Amino acid sequence: MEASMDAVGPVMIEVEVVFARPERSWRVALRLPVGATVADALSAADLPSRVPGGLDLADLGIGMHGHAVTASTVLTQGDRVELLRPLVADPKEARRRRSAGRG
Repeated sequence: MEASMDAVGPVMIEVEVVFARPERSWRVALRLPVGATVADALSAADLPSRVPGGLDLADLGIGMHGHAVTASTVLTQGDRVELLRPLVADPKEARRRRSAGRG
């Protein structure tokens, strides 16, 4: 992805918004103005209308580069906004169960 440039610098950035379910994933590539936020990207991607059965963004976490972010996080060129489903199992508890079975 390459940012559009003018005499002063980039005026548009390219980012993507992704969401995955076990059976399918969605990826929406976007061009947004410099200074756009995660909220702007989520609005432009409009995933709730693309995902069958809809999607409640309030139930999902938001991440970028392996870290949680908020809707007000400012995006930079090439960012990938990931919508994160809730965990179905506590990872620590699952690890304990696996470990107990080895003893």
